[in-house]
Amino acid sequence: MTADTGSFPLPGKPGKGSFNRKRPEPRDVLPEAILARIRQYSGRVATEAVRSMEEQLPYFADLEASQRASIQLVVQTAVVNFAEWIENPSNVEYTVASFQTVPQDLARKVSLLQTVEMVRVAMEFFERWLPLLARNEDQLIALTEAVLRYGREIGFGAASIYASAAEARGAWDSRMEALVVDAVVRGDTGANLLSRAAALNWDPVASATVIVGNPPPDQNVSVAGSVHDTARSHGRSALAVVQGTKLVVIVSGAVTSGDPFADALMLHFADGPVVIGHTTPTLEDAHASAVEAIAGVNAVAGWPGAPRPVHSWELLPERALIGDTHAGRTLYELLVKPLEEAGSALSDTLDAYLDSGGAVESCARELFVHPNTVRYRLKKIAEITGRDPQDPRDAFVLRVAATIGRLAAANPDRFTPAAMTRITDISLS
Repeated sequence: MTADTGSFPLPGKPGKGSFNRKRPEPRDVLPEAILARIRQYSGRVATEAVRSMEEQLPYFADLEASQRASIQLVVQTAVVNFAEWIENPSNVEYTVASFQTVPQDLARKVSLLQTVEMVRVAMEFFERWLPLLARNEDQLIALTEAVLRYGREIGFGAASIYASAAEARGAWDSRMEALVVDAVVRGDTGANLLSRAAALNWDPVASATVIVGNPPPDQNVSVAGSVHDTARSHGRSALAVVQGTKLVVIVSGAVTSGDPFADALMLHFADGPVVIGHTTPTLEDAHASAVEAIAGVNAVAGWPGAPRPVHSWELLPERALIGDTHAGRTLYELLVKPLEEAGSALSDTLDAYLDSGGAVESCARELFVHPNTVRYRLKKIAEITGRDPQDPRDAFVLRVAATIGRLAAANPDRFTPAAMTRITDISLS
């Protein structure tokens, strides 16, 4: 049983319907005289089209006079190019060329949506005016169809111009961002740093924290945009760039392990350690945070059980062991010096306790004191230093600090504040 298709022609089969009749191209129907009149009246048509925009688009009146004049020039160019486009509809240059006359300040002022609305108003005016030039029905049909097709091409042309501008702006922003982050890492915090960062929407009075880790293997280019989105969703600003084999991120404000923002940031790093530098008052001071974070990344292999993320100050002993003299000086100032000022009994108790493998009774016999005296002194050490000798990790930190203290006492010339505040290697390789 076959279906009754009536007189409607099936695809691929000849028929008498108008669907099988190939319409002539506009150039085959429209004489040169009509095209000449379109060119002749392009200025008047552009003026009337702009007047329609003023009546229909509320934001149009907010534009400066020079900007409205630029829009009129764009419209007039589009009208003139319409006549050229009819000659060769496949040439996209005629639709894109209209927008190449747009000044940069106007392109920044007018959004893509507003441009589309202006194109719509202008094309509606063209649809009313241009068909009036027709002298017969074939010319009327050809002009009407040409205006509709040209309007579609103009819309695509506007979108492509904005897309190209956005792509160029994105590439420029990426280069600018790389310059800012590199300046922070190298310590080149000159006058241009804050102005460049401000162009990337960084608050010049915001505090800054540097975070360093491994970049995701397949997102070296796009990871910066992902970091920006995460920071924005948490009300923060962020700068990010892949330098060498590391992803360097600078965020506004402090970052605390375990908070939602820190957890979200960790998703943008590959497996492996991530080190957070200390928070500095401004971006201009962030070089110190970068130095600490990078030094921590270079030293974190010495602590297999390091948390992720780990703060750079938690890696002071590992940093000191690989030659970071600033870390050694910090350990001396934070741990050794306070114990020395508290009296030799605490330092002697710490050394004896660590040498005895953490056995209170053995330590007491070594010092010829009661075990409770040892426990009391260990408690005082924890209160003064913030490190509990009975905790394995804290005991290691105190051991390294005590060693630095003894070396400082034996080599006073090499352990002066000036010598010990030198920052050594901050390589990202």
